[in-house]
Amino acid sequence: MNPTIEQTRAAASVDRTIQLISTGATPGEACTPDLAKGPWEFDAGPAGYGPGSSMGDVIPTGSPLQGALPEAYRTASNDELHARIRAAKAALGDRVVVLGHFYQRDEVIEHADFVGDSFQLANAALSRPDAEAIVFCGVHFMAETADLLSAPEQSVILPNLAAGCSMADMADESSVEECWEQLADVYGDLSAVDADGRVPVIPVTYMNSSAALKGFVGRHGGIVCTSSNAKTVLEWAFERGQRVLFFPDQHLGRNTAKAMGVPLSQMPMWNPRRPLGGNDAAALDDARVILWHGFCSVHRRFTVDQIAAAREAHPSVQVIVHPECPMPVVDASDAAGSTDFIVKAIQAAPAGSTFAIGTEINLVQRLAAEYPQHTIFCLDPVVCPCSTMYRIHPGYLAWVLEELVEGRVVNRVTVPADVADPARLALERMLAAKPAPVGA
Repeated sequence: MNPTIEQTRAAASVDRTIQLISTGATPGEACTPDLAKGPWEFDAGPAGYGPGSSMGDVIPTGSPLQGALPEAYRTASNDELHARIRAAKAALGDRVVVLGHFYQRDEVIEHADFVGDSFQLANAALSRPDAEAIVFCGVHFMAETADLLSAPEQSVILPNLAAGCSMADMADESSVEECWEQLADVYGDLSAVDADGRVPVIPVTYMNSSAALKGFVGRHGGIVCTSSNAKTVLEWAFERGQRVLFFPDQHLGRNTAKAMGVPLSQMPMWNPRRPLGGNDAAALDDARVILWHGFCSVHRRFTVDQIAAAREAHPSVQVIVHPECPMPVVDASDAAGSTDFIVKAIQAAPAGSTFAIGTEINLVQRLAAEYPQHTIFCLDPVVCPCSTMYRIHPGYLAWVLEELVEGRVVNRVTVPADVADPARLALERMLAAKPAPVGA
């Protein structure tokens, strides 16, 4: 018998799983008991990413903070919050569009008009040009990207301003500017071309970065990439530059370049706290890809030992991981790809397949609930969601929507024009970079 919608949602809910673990009602382990608390308990400070995978990461000074959520939303039951969200959306109609990232808790995804990865959602917003407000249930850099691509009269709203991204924060504009100056000391004029028409270095930033860094690469002839098009983007960059500066995620850069045949010896790490990033001039001169010392705390949790345990318990298991995972994990898996790649692989699999997935637990548990004909589980047995995605709760969504009903825009995210123009240029370059035809 097929499960009901209510049963599927209950099975998909990571929040429900955490609550059951916290009360001892179900076996299992969460990475911190604080996950069972409402995220508003962490809004008052001190500043931090909140409980979950990034709770040990150091947050930069001046990071956005969320003001106090009104008590009515903090004390309301889940049923009441869902009813208020539905009523507010009905009152607003086409004036609002709600976007939900794959990694959002299922109680938020339930109300999303579009679900996808960060760039899919930014593009989805473009399909609703008449919407006055775009409510982006994700993290800060995603809301910035939506603001870059949306019409000036549209408001982009992030339900909880404390929903940042620790990986995006690992590369800030001043550190990257300093890196660029040091590279100029090594390579000379960074705008000078060689006999093949290539400059010394092309900057490439992952979508998971601030608008300021997208603006930096736009100003310096660079480009943005996603986890699904990183190979195409690196090919574009190598046609124009002798080497690439890739930030902020070292693992996506390393895994992509390695698959393209770039030796590890030509992928030095750049540590922004050390002169020349901790390298000597000879190593930088020989480099093909300079990797920034950044990482995703969600995907860093996955290990080769976890893969070995999954294969021992399930001999026919297919291990699929995200390319933000460390290289040994990617190498030990059966496949690596973006969140959309993972979703499509499960959708296309024959009934009875078994998958061990190395990505954020909200997506994995949702897939397991939506595809009960398969056995799907997370490689990491400890429940540890993305700290910042988990800062978005139905209470915040109800609040921003009801404020819109009253004619008030709260938590608007805007990108200044001097940043937005070059950032859009970097995004346009990405959109224009098309993969080579198969067999070409």
